[in-house]
Amino acid sequence: MGYLAMHYVYILQCADGTYYVGSTSNVEARVTEHNEGVLGACHTLHRRPVTLVYTEPFATVIDARRREDQLKGWSHDKKSALIAGDVETLKALSKRRRA
Repeated sequence: MGYLAMHYVYILQCADGTYYVGSTSNVEARVTEHNEGVLGACHTLHRRPVTLVYTEPFATVIDARRREDQLKGWSHDKKSALIAGDVETLKALSKRRRA
C-alpha cells in the first residue's frame, strides 16, 4: 500500500498584521522556511516573524492549490473571519461581495 501525503493550505499572520496564504505538504517546515527567509518567500521576507494561524487539509495538491487561489482572492476581513471560525461574518462578507 502506498503512502499518500496530505497537502495543506495555511495562513500566516505577518508581524505587520498582513496575511500570507500558501500550500505545502509539510506545514511545520514551510513556516520555518518563511521565518528563516528561505526559498524567496517574498511577501513574508520583510514581514517576519510570521505566525501560523490557520491550516486546512486536502487529499491532493490540486485541491489544496485551488483553495489557496480562492483564499488569496479574499479580503483581510474575510480571512480573519475564517481564522476565527466566524461563519456568520463569512456569510455576510460573501453576500456583500455578490451584491
